[in-house]
Parts: sequence; structure tokens; C-alpha cells
Amino acid sequence: MVKAQIHAGGRGKGGGVKIAKSVEEAGELASKMLGMTLVTHQTGPEGRLVRRLLIEETLPIERELYLGIVVDRAEARPVFMASVAGGIEIEQVVAENPNAILKEYIAPGMGLEAFQARKLAFQLGLKQQQINQAVQFMGGLYKAFAETDSSLMEINPFITCSDGRLFALDAKMNFDDNALFRHPELKELRDITEEDPLEVEASKYSLNYIKLDGNVGCMVNGAGLAMATMDIIKYAGGMPANFLDVGGGANAEQVTHAFEILLSDKSVKAVLINIFGGILRVDTLARGVVEAANKTHIQLPVVLRLEGTNVEQGREILQQSGLNFIVAETMKDAAEKVVAAASAA
Repeated sequence: MVKAQIHAGGRGKGGGVKIAKSVEEAGELASKMLGMTLVTHQTGPEGRLVRRLLIEETLPIERELYLGIVVDRAEARPVFMASVAGGIEIEQVVAENPNAILKEYIAPGMGLEAFQARKLAFQLGLKQQQINQAVQFMGGLYKAFAETDSSLMEINPFITCSDGRLFALDAKMNFDDNALFRHPELKELRDITEEDPLEVEASKYSLNYIKLDGNVGCMVNGAGLAMATMDIIKYAGGMPANFLDVGGGANAEQVTHAFEILLSDKSVKAVLINIFGGILRVDTLARGVVEAANKTHIQLPVVLRLEGTNVEQGREILQQSGLNFIVAETMKDAAEKVVAAASAA
């Protein structure tokens, strides 16, 4: 098997998984796959450049199953999932039939118990001689999940072979960023070539940035306010270009870097800065914005909605900057002004 290693699912349908019948054919497939732009339903139309491949023995697959663990926010505990519908169609199967997923909730401090694993193994229809091996697999998966501070861990497909063996044929792991200080060995595995360059740059300055598909750049302090800002931009008929939370304790330098990152996105046609000054004072934010605007020679319209600590000093800094900022009084007013400015750009 020759498999493209990109951070996206649906690789098989996109041409990123091929079976080779000889070493020579594997070499030919690898040559074609390396350097190709692989487009799947998770990459978007721009696709991902294939830089690495997994070359693995082809196994005599009998059945393709699914095992996974995720933190269930509503239940406030991990849930172990299993399904007979493993393989490339798992997402579609779940969307069409949620009951196809078997679930066992894990009690805090207890871990996945043996009786839960056996229950899932029997529900998956495994043969009697495969039950104990499957229980070991599930226990190992949960142990890895807990010890690495994961937010998601899955084996897809988890296969049974015609000779009775069980294999974890492929796996995916997501880790809690807030716990990575406990796992330096995991940080060393980071592949920034598989991440958005702007998100990589933002992480250098402890900024929470996620690139989106719209044309209205957003800079906000506080995740909740950022989500509300994105919602009201949509309500006003626009599309946010990013999620950018500079955090409650940001300094002028961080604000400057945040502004530069936001403006590096060529799809941004107008910028909305929505700040409530609590820990982050409005005058600190204003100095950072002015410094970034002067440094980047910004030509885009910038709408500001500022409230909170030292708001008058902040507004004074902006007024004396000589820059052409659009001031809004409310979030609704700010959203309408920035959407109109982006449409006119």
C-alpha cells in the first residue's frame, strides 16, 4: 500500500491511496504521488501538497471496523466509540445513521473497564477467539488517549484478517494544545508544512488565529466576543475571514503582530477591530493598531468598536494618529459598516 500523508481525510477517494502489486509498481506510484496536490472533501478545492508517504504491507482484510475516543463536552467525560462501518465512508455513515456508532462512556478516574471493551467487541460481531485481542486493543487505545492528553484518538480502519488477526491499519490523534508542555516528545513531531502559514505565524506570538473563507478580517479580545463578532458579521450579510483572539492580557507588540498577520491574508477587504477593554486596556490596543497600521501602510478600511478601560485615551490616540479609521458605537453598527466597506472595496 502507498498512502499520502497529509492532514486530511478522504485520501482514498482523492487518489492518495494505491495498491501496488510489486516493489517496482510501488516505486512508480510513489514517484507520481510525491509532489502531487491532493484534493479531498476535507482539504477544500486548493488541496494539499503531498510531501510524505506511508509504505506498508497489504493485509488480507476481512472486515473494516472503527474504534475511537473523543471528549464528549455535553457529558463532560470521554466516550469510547466503535462501529462496524469502518473505512473510507465512516463520516457519511455516521451522518446518515448516528445509531451505527456504539458508545461506552468512561467514568473519570476509572478508565475504560474490561467489561465495556468486551461489550463493544461482542457488539462488533468479532469471533470468539478475537475478543481478548480486541479488548487489549481498546485498552491500549484508551491508555494512549489518557497518557498523551488527547482530545481525539481513533483507529480507522480497525481490521480483521482472513487468518483471524486484528490490526490497527491507520490512526489519527489530536492533542490538547494546553497540555503540550507535558509532552515535549509530541511537540517535536509537529509538521508546520501541514498547517496554514498564517496560523503557524500566529502561534509564535501566542495568538489564537484560524483562517476562514470570508473577506472581513476580525481582531477581537476574548473567544466569546470573537464568536459573537463573527456571528454578527454573518447577520449583517458578510463573511468573516478569520477568527483572531488576541487574548485578555495582550500587549502592544502582540496586537501589532496580530494586525500584521490579519493583513497578510490577501482575501481581506476590510477589518473590524472589536475590543472590550478589561485586562487589555483600550489605549494599549490603540497604540498597537496605530503602530501596525503605520508599519504595514494599510490601505484597507478599518472599523473600530472600542469599549472599556481607558476607552477615551484609546480614542484620542486613534484620532491623533492621522489615520482614517471608521468608528462604530455598537457591534451591530460596526458589523454593518465593515460589511459595507468590504463590499465596496
